[in-house]
Amino acid sequence: MATFSIENFGCRATDADAAAIRGALLADGLETVGEHTRAEVVVLNTCTVTAAADSQAREAVRKIHRANPAARIIVTGCYAQRAPEELAAIEGIACVVGNSHQAELAGVVRGLLASEAGARPATGDFVPLLRLDLDAMSLARGPAKILTGDIFAQTAVQVAPVALAEGDRTRPILKIQDGCNNRCSYCVIPFVRGRSRSLEPGAVIDEVRKLVAAGAKEIVLSGINLGAYGRDLSPRAELATVVRRILLETHLERLRFSSIEPQDVTEDFVALAASSPRIAPHFHVPLQSGSDRILRAMHRWYRAEHYAERMRIIRRYLPDASIGADVIVGFPGETEAEFQTTVEFIERLPFTYLHVFSFSERPGTEAANLPDRVPHDAIRERARKLRALALEKATSFRTAQAGHTLHALTLARGGADWTEALTGNYLKVRVAGRHPANRWCDVQLSADLQEAIHPV
Repeated sequence: MATFSIENFGCRATDADAAAIRGALLADGLETVGEHTRAEVVVLNTCTVTAAADSQAREAVRKIHRANPAARIIVTGCYAQRAPEELAAIEGIACVVGNSHQAELAGVVRGLLASEAGARPATGDFVPLLRLDLDAMSLARGPAKILTGDIFAQTAVQVAPVALAEGDRTRPILKIQDGCNNRCSYCVIPFVRGRSRSLEPGAVIDEVRKLVAAGAKEIVLSGINLGAYGRDLSPRAELATVVRRILLETHLERLRFSSIEPQDVTEDFVALAASSPRIAPHFHVPLQSGSDRILRAMHRWYRAEHYAERMRIIRRYLPDASIGADVIVGFPGETEAEFQTTVEFIERLPFTYLHVFSFSERPGTEAANLPDRVPHDAIRERARKLRALALEKATSFRTAQAGHTLHALTLARGGADWTEALTGNYLKVRVAGRHPANRWCDVQLSADLQEAIHPV
C-alpha cells in the first residue's frame, strides 16, 4: 500500500482543501503517515497571499527533498495555480497541480505511481499522468509536470469527505464558498481561486449532518469571501438563511464563522448570531487600514467610520464576543501619519486580537505597480507596534473575562496535568487534568492568565 503525507499552508479555506485531498487519497487506498520522511508521496497545499508564504513553500520542498529524495512531491494550492512554472523548476517536485485541477489530484497520484512502476493501474476511471490530455496539461521543460488551467471556469466548491479519525481536526472546517468577485488592489487570491461560488444550501445541511454524525461538536463555516455565500445561486441564497437552516435542521452543538467582510456584518446578521447559544460569539472582520485614503487605494468597499459602526453593533448585541481583524502595514504610499491614524483607530475599537501583515507585492495586482514604496525598516517597525498593541488588546480581553463561566471544547493539545480547550469567544484556555479531545466542559476563567481556568 502506497503511503502519503500532506502539509497545509495558509488559511481555513486551504485547511478545508487539504482535508478534501486527504480524504480522497485515503478513499483511493493510500495510507497516511505523519512524517514526510516515511512517505512515498508528499502533498504540499500552498498559499500565495504573501511573498513569505511562497518562500515558506519553496523551503519546505527543499527540506523534504533533502530528507527523503525518493518521495514524489506534489505541490498544489494557490501558489501552484499562480506560478506553476516557477515551482516546476525546483528540484524534487514531481508534479504541480493548480487549484483548477485539485479535485483530480487523487487520480494524478495514482497515475504517477502507476507510470513510475511501469504498470497500468488496476482501476480504469482515470488516465495515467503522462498520458493526460495535453489540452488540460502543460509540460514544463524541467522534470516536474504541470496540471493547471483556467480557474475562472470552476463552478463547484470542493468539499472534504467526512473523516474524523484520530489525529484529525477537533473542530472540522466546512468550506461552503470559494472564490471572490472583489478586486482589492493588493490581493492575488481572486486570480488563483476564481469567481465566487457557493455550495447549495441543501448540500450544506447534508455535510453538517454527516459531520455531526461522525462526532463533530463544533464546525467552522469557511469561505474565501464567506459573506458572499449564495449570491451566485439560483434561486439566490444568503449566509443568514443557511445558518438558520443549520440551527433548525441539524443537531450541531456549536457553529463558528471564519472571516466575514465588514459590509456583510449587518445588524440583522449580528442579531442572528446573538439569538442562539449554539453560535460562537466570535467575529473576524478584516480591517486592513484605519485610513480612508489607504482604504480607497486598496479598493476596499467601506470607510473607517462604516467599519467602526459594525464593531459597535457587535458589542451592543454581544458584549463578550471576540472580535479579530486583519491589518496590512506599509501599503504603498502609507505615510507615518496615516499609520498613526490606523493605530488610534484600533485603540478605540473593542478588538480582542489582530493578524498583522506587512505589505507584500503580489505579481499581477494593481498594488504591485504603485509608487511611493514604504521602506522595509519602516514596515517592520510599524508591524512591531501593531503586534504590541494586539497583545495589549488580547490581555485586556482575557482580564475582563476573569470570573466568567464559559463553555469550552477540549482540543487535542495538552500537558501532563492540563488540557487545552477553546471557548465560544475564542479564548484558548487550560483545563486542569488530562481530558479527551472533543469534550465539552464548563470552566471559570481565573485571574491567573497563565493557568487560565478551573473546571466548574
